[in-house]
Amino acid sequence: MGLKVCHLNEAGFSRWDAFVESCSEATFFHRSAWKTVLERAFGHSTHYLYVEQDGEIQGLLPLAQVKSVLFGHTLASLPFCVYGGIIANSDAASIALRNAACELARQLNVDALEMRNVQASGQGWPTKQLYATFRKEIDSDPEANMKAIPRKQRAVVRKGIKAGLMSESDPGWQRLYRIYSESVRNLGTPVFSANYFKILREVFAEDCEILMITHQGQDIAGVMSFYFKDQVLPYYGGSVAQARILKGNDFMYWELLRQSGERGIRTFDFGRSKEGTGPYSFKKNWGFIPEPLSYEYFLVKSKAMPDINPLNPKYRFFVNNWKKLPLPVANFLGPMLSKSLG
Repeated sequence: MGLKVCHLNEAGFSRWDAFVESCSEATFFHRSAWKTVLERAFGHSTHYLYVEQDGEIQGLLPLAQVKSVLFGHTLASLPFCVYGGIIANSDAASIALRNAACELARQLNVDALEMRNVQASGQGWPTKQLYATFRKEIDSDPEANMKAIPRKQRAVVRKGIKAGLMSESDPGWQRLYRIYSESVRNLGTPVFSANYFKILREVFAEDCEILMITHQGQDIAGVMSFYFKDQVLPYYGGSVAQARILKGNDFMYWELLRQSGERGIRTFDFGRSKEGTGPYSFKKNWGFIPEPLSYEYFLVKSKAMPDINPLNPKYRFFVNNWKKLPLPVANFLGPMLSKSLG
């Protein structure tokens, strides 16, 4: 029998995830649970495609639609995620999935189909290398991990330790959300809804953890991390102004790295950042080497690749004025905009 392209339903989640677990190209964002998250948290339509042969999955591609009057209509793998794209056992399976995705994009009449690949596919599609990812192997020995941090950054981490900062795991999400919402408002970015954080905790359960940093009993920073195979991915983090003085962010990521190494985690995935930004420089200061990400586009209605990012001069006025909003106003308006940013 030949290859057959199928659409995922809930009954097939376990088969899908078994393939993700076995595939070396898979990432945390290929897990079937993201389908549930995107539908419940944002109301986006999802199209999870897989190819099977003789009843066995040979490849898969998670897709979701983001439709907005302000930001356009995109079919992407995968919105709100760092990585995505096709993972497959063979070129034939990859081709079948790519062709199915292009046909679906035409049927949906989107502006563009976006593949958030870790590496270029070689298909000759328009490619945007706006982002780089930062990943590094970690050791089980805390002292070895400390020594692996460049000297200047190591000194900053030690300042956080000497400041008496403490770390603790939090079973909820509310403490982090309070810190996170203030932090992204200060950056001029619309905040995600509190419900999104709640759903992430519920859906990913023990593979989603929150680490809070306190000073004299007060929360000053926090980060939500995802766990996949032997990797830890700090994903949503934030801090208050006091954390900058106390080196709270530096201490927080050190604590996450240290604890992860002791737990047997072997890869610290610092996620994506845009070249020329503060987060990009921050991660390089830790000794992480940037790896460019190849985001590729199949253009349907658009004449050019979408450019929705805060570095685009088109959005600078919006960013600068968003920073000035009172926090309650930003938290009320933010979720209505952020759900369309992807």
